[in-house]
Amino acid sequence: MALVYRPTLQLSGLLFSLLGWVLSCLTTYLPQWKNLNLELNELEIWTMGLWQACVVQEEGGMQCKDFDSFLALPPELRISRILMVFSNGSGLLGLLLSGFGLDCSKIGERQQEQKKRLLVFGGTLFWLSGITALVPVSWVAHSTVQEFWDENIPDIVPRWDFGEALFVGWFAGFCLILGGSLLNCTVCSPEVHPSSGRYAVAEQQDRCQRLETETRP
Repeated sequence: MALVYRPTLQLSGLLFSLLGWVLSCLTTYLPQWKNLNLELNELEIWTMGLWQACVVQEEGGMQCKDFDSFLALPPELRISRILMVFSNGSGLLGLLLSGFGLDCSKIGERQQEQKKRLLVFGGTLFWLSGITALVPVSWVAHSTVQEFWDENIPDIVPRWDFGEALFVGWFAGFCLILGGSLLNCTVCSPEVHPSSGRYAVAEQQDRCQRLETETRP
């Protein structure tokens, strides 16, 4: 049973991590980190991301403009840009290392200890990637809530709201952490080699044959 359980758990962890990494990359470049709906003109919706600001018009589609200066951005957007790029890089490295460390990988079949180290290192990188994806998303969400309920801002001034990219980023971070946890759990599980599995099946068949022979009249 362990022979089937361990590779399945490894593949599940790798798939969760892959999904989280793809969503993390998508979150990094989506311009919908913040949304602003103007009450005076309901046909326009302003959005802000890490790299550009956009305006969505009902008739004219979406028009975006890149930020002119990195230093001119608010602190949460500057730090979020750095952390998200780091999250994408560490997630990609984790995918490469953990892929070589899988039991079903033919590379390094005789070096099981090295494959275990690669799997542990890959799972740790997924944890790091998930955390560095959750921190900027949560930080931007926190600053958005503070600005939304700031009593010093007049009520007539439009307020920024949560964008769709924040929810994608939260889901990406949790997928990365879950995938890394599953990969690291398989390192602690007992290892069963295919040869031992075939031996156990053959032994069970011999027992069944002896039992049938003894029960015959």
